[in-house]
Amino acid sequence: MSRYNIAVLVGSLRRESFNRRLATAIAGLAPPEFTFKQLEIGDLPLYNQDDDADQPAPVKRLKAEIQAASGLLFVTPEYNRSIPGVLKNAIDHASRPYGQSAFTGKSAGVIGVSPGAIGTAVAQQHLRGVLAYLDVATLGQPEAFIQAKEGLFDEAGQIGPGSRKFLQNWMDRYVAWIRRHAT
Repeated sequence: MSRYNIAVLVGSLRRESFNRRLATAIAGLAPPEFTFKQLEIGDLPLYNQDDDADQPAPVKRLKAEIQAASGLLFVTPEYNRSIPGVLKNAIDHASRPYGQSAFTGKSAGVIGVSPGAIGTAVAQQHLRGVLAYLDVATLGQPEAFIQAKEGLFDEAGQIGPGSRKFLQNWMDRYVAWIRRHAT
């Protein structure tokens, strides 16, 4: 049986982040041959093209973790109708210098949760545009624009019963996507 190591990029640094909770909980819906590692992005300096020739150690670590992964999972909040700056900064670092992107040929899923009624719909669409440019094959359906509300997570921090069927379907489709496109 193949093993699939998934690099997870959570677009929030907040300790009590809904998206970090979602990333942790949804990993529990995957089959046992899938392992999920949330990558550290909070220690990255702001992207500066002057550093491309000698990237800082946290950037080299991030790129190596992405390159070693079988697939990617982006779990993003929505800030001002777009992706958070910390996530864009991580993407910019890992995709540079030009021609040395860690993302090329990778496959990914995009999901997110927000208190707002439309979840993270606009942020996810922006992120999909960025990922398309970076040659990342992104799962298109089902889309998952999750609203953070009572019952999304149970007392143990797992996906609650009211959301489990929908999110299990999303995970099943994601797993099939990664199996088909794994690098």
